[in-house]
Parts: sequence; C-alpha cells; structure tokens
Amino acid sequence: MNVNVRDSGFRADLRALRRQLHAEPETGLQLPRTQEKVIAALERDVSGPLTIIPGRSCSSVTAVLAGEQPGPAVLLRADMDALPVCEQVDVPYRSTSADSMHACGHDLHTAMLVGAAKLLSFERSRLAGSVVFMFQPGEEGFDGAGRMIDDGILSVAGELPVAAYALHVMSATWPRGVFATKPGTLLAAADGICVTVRGAGGHGSAPQLARDPVPAACEMVTALQTVVSRRIDPLSPAVVTVGQFHAGTKHTIIPETAEFEITVRAVDEGVRAVISSAVTEICQYVARAHRVEATVVCREEFDLTVNDGRHSDQAAAVIGQLFGADRIIELTEPIMASEDFSRILNAVPGAMIFVGACPPGLDYRKAAYNHSPTAQFDDDVLGDGAVLLAELALRAAANAIPQSAAPDLEAWRDRAPKSRCAQRRDDNACARWS
Repeated sequence: MNVNVRDSGFRADLRALRRQLHAEPETGLQLPRTQEKVIAALERDVSGPLTIIPGRSCSSVTAVLAGEQPGPAVLLRADMDALPVCEQVDVPYRSTSADSMHACGHDLHTAMLVGAAKLLSFERSRLAGSVVFMFQPGEEGFDGAGRMIDDGILSVAGELPVAAYALHVMSATWPRGVFATKPGTLLAAADGICVTVRGAGGHGSAPQLARDPVPAACEMVTALQTVVSRRIDPLSPAVVTVGQFHAGTKHTIIPETAEFEITVRAVDEGVRAVISSAVTEICQYVARAHRVEATVVCREEFDLTVNDGRHSDQAAAVIGQLFGADRIIELTEPIMASEDFSRILNAVPGAMIFVGACPPGLDYRKAAYNHSPTAQFDDDVLGDGAVLLAELALRAAANAIPQSAAPDLEAWRDRAPKSRCAQRRDDNACARWS
C-alpha cells in the first residue's frame, strides 16, 4: 500500500468515525444520520473518481471507485444498522439512544469499508477495473441486501462483479485480530415462524367461562423443544428458539390471543422443511387439545451463506501473507448465525470472513457475545480490516490468484489452529449470536 496503514492518523480517523456511528445508532432500513456520516467520510477521505449514490428505497450508500487499469468490478460490503438493544457498556461513546445499540459491530464494519475505500483510492494505479462499496442498512431482519439488489447494486458498475467480500467482527469466540473463514457453507439458513393462538377472553376469576390461549401457547413452546432433539438427525445442526412471547394486558384478564415468534436455523434444506412442518403440526394439535385455534405463518428470511472455495482460500492466503499464519483459523463447521450477505453470494462468488474484536482485558472465551447489551468491540481491528478488504479487492480485480499461492495455502492449512467449535461439538458458544 502506498499509504502507511500503520500511520496513527489513518487509524485515528477510522476510530473517530466508528465512535460517531456507535454513539448515534439507527435501526432498520432508514438510517438518515448514518447515511449522512458515511457520505461525508467518503467525500472527505477518498480521492479519485468516486461516484456516490444514495439509496432510493432505503438509506443505503453505494460508491464506485474506478481504477486506472481496465478490468472487472469487485464488490465490498458493510452493514450499517444497529439493534433494538439498550446498551449497558459504560464507554465515552456509549449510545445516546435509550433503545438501540451497535451490539453486532456494524459500526466497525462501516468504518472498515470507508478505510478500504481510502486505501484503494491511493492504489488506483494498481486497481484493474472498479470497486463497488456497498453500505447496507437493514441487515438485522429487514432484507437490506435484497433492497439494494432491487435498486441495482449488482449492475451499478456496468457489469456483474466477479467477486464479493465482507468482514464481520465478533465480540467473543476468537482472540482479537484473529480471522476465521471456511470454504462452502459458512452460515446457516434462517426462517421466522409466527404463531398466533386465538381463544375466548374473560375474567381471570372465571377461567371455565373462557378459552385461555396462554396455557396453550406455553405448552406449544415447551413441546417445540423436542423438535430438534427428537425429529432431526443429531449430526445435522439445527436450532429452534422462541425469541418473543406476548399475551394479555392485565393480570385479571384472560386475553383473546397469545402470540410468539420463533427463529429456525439449519444448514440443510431438508431439515428446514422438516422443522417447519413439525412446528405447524405441534401447534395445531396442542391448540385442538385446548379448544383454541393456532395460526402458523412461516417465512424464509435468509439463505445459506456459502463461500466460494476459490475466494475463501484466497482470503486465507492473503491473511497469512499480510498478518501471519497465526492470525487465521480454518473453520471446520458452519456457524448457526445467518446473514443476508447470502443474497450477494447467491449471485456473485466471494467470501465472508470473521475477525475477533474482543477488547484487551476481557477473556474472549467468556466475553459477552454479539447482540448482548454488554457486547464490546475493540477499535484496533479497524485498520487491519480495512487493509484486508482493500487487498482482496485489488487481487480479485486483477484476477491475481497465482498458482504459486497453493503451497502457501497448504502450509496455512497445516499450521492454522482449528476452531474450538470443531474441537468441542457440545460447545454451542459459536451459535449464541444471530
């Protein structure tokens, strides 16, 4: 890189941007203040012919940087949205919102991508083709990637990108600065299921005159705990979690309805179908036994996130060359989290890579996981993340996956430590964030 990425000024700029984003989080598809900060940072820090396109259907930002050499397009993605979580971490840049927080590290992703754009603008003489920077809202269940695809993100450079990459920070699981990825299925598919139980309301003192939906719904939740343990092959990973349950307005009133929502995770399409059918069957039969009605609505949310083997291997080799073999872990099993970057990888070969961001002084094996109100992320990973994204774009645009990289890759496979998820199948730590 022509710019000295170890320079304190470069890293300080990324840290300042990340903390600005963290202090003012926004959720969902409309992130006007986040969008404004990203555009301002790009206009300030990125030189060269950069085209910036605000989103039409959501508060996305698309930017395209043209290189000085002819070549294809490469896409780099960062998600920008926060979560409806009240932050419980006492830091100077703590969220100023009472009901939202960057608990999944998307503020770091955004700052890294701005940093990658800055680095690549200094490397335009090496850049063959163009780089599309995808700043995406609505990753947390709002299909922001689908919105941006509909808005034309995959054709904005005039052709379909030849590669796509994304980084995701982890507040726990791996030591700070350690990257992790794998070829093939990296993340699970996810479905959402909403169950509405309808009965007949009444006075809490006379339950015999009502048809109470609450005990029926509670029995359904309990019965659903057997779906994975009794209907799914123990060697096929799957998750059924009830994350929301709502019923009633006052303790003296039997409500008309009770409602709960479920997230389902699986790495096999057949298992997805079995779970959906089992949930519907259980809820309807339990409802019948309680003289109430159950409506079960299933919706597909995320596809499997599948890394292209060529690009995940390239990423691993680049990480080893840039930072050393001890900074890359080869995962041997998928993680049960889900991502709408899967939509991009369905259309474009590429890879997602994780990076540990547990702050100093915390034990990454015990630290709070992503989505926790006490999750913490270390700014020191920002510079390395920006460098990795920039280098991956340069190599993919130049189609520079040399045959000579194969020995280095094999050496990496031999030396790289295995994920503790693979070492202990009963350790579900890697599935505790979504």
